[in-house]
Amino acid sequence: MEEKNMQEVLQKAEVLIEALPYIQRFNRRIIVVKYGGSAMVDEDLKKSVIQDVTLLKLVGFKPIIVHGGGKEISKWVEKSGMTPEFVNGLRKTDAATMEIAEMVLGKVNKSLVQMVQELGVNAIGISGKDGGLLKVDRKYSDGQDIGFVGDIKEVNPKILFDLLEKDFLPIVCPVGLDHSFDTYNINADDAACAIAREVKAEKLAFLTDIEGVYKNPKDKSTLISELPVSEANVLIESGNIGGGMLPKLNNCIDAIEHGVSRVHILDGRIPHCLLLEIFTNRGIGTAILGDKEERFYL
Repeated sequence: MEEKNMQEVLQKAEVLIEALPYIQRFNRRIIVVKYGGSAMVDEDLKKSVIQDVTLLKLVGFKPIIVHGGGKEISKWVEKSGMTPEFVNGLRKTDAATMEIAEMVLGKVNKSLVQMVQELGVNAIGISGKDGGLLKVDRKYSDGQDIGFVGDIKEVNPKILFDLLEKDFLPIVCPVGLDHSFDTYNINADDAACAIAREVKAEKLAFLTDIEGVYKNPKDKSTLISELPVSEANVLIESGNIGGGMLPKLNNCIDAIEHGVSRVHILDGRIPHCLLLEIFTNRGIGTAILGDKEERFYL
């Protein structure tokens, strides 16, 4: 074998050996992946995410996907002759918009199931309606009624545990029911966080359109690899966290404080970002962890 080819083979072996302790540590543990952003729009990125999650399943993890579909919903709302409206980042959802959102999310859900099945893993797509998974009240934005937008009040994880026990990969779309059995759209970040808390996930990973959390958002060199909860709170209080990152980081802190070991904020625009973060000694995003958790990067 030529020296160049031998080096390539040895590099592949080193990558596999580097992944081994992580596979051992997290074997049979639950990981919740919130799937959204550009990774849902770009076909190549979509394929890489599904390959990542499928590989996690095949090496012994118990992944659960919770997906969004905001861009696709907006597209179909416009096609129906309506104008998408947002209040403080939340979609204003009347009855007609809710009908479109549920249709679109259902279509997205089954397309993800199909992609997983093509890779040889059994997947089942469900919504928060199934098995009473997600029960909600109406969410208000600064006191303003924004329609059928749900605030999660209860998670019944039995259906997820049943599917995991039977070796299925659950794929959840964020739609739930209130006490009157009306249908509500749910922010996918909120749904992923609530589910991760209830199933006591080892990891919760958010695929986003940013590289991670920065000490200074204007300086890309200040990307934080690991962020203990206490430091995350200080960062929020400093006013350096704004926009869509603020509710996401609050969700991360909430998940950690309710039993999730680590929460990862990853740039879903990078192919195979999930594998690079979980299976390499130096991840590529930001990991939020409890103050007493072991730190990998010192």
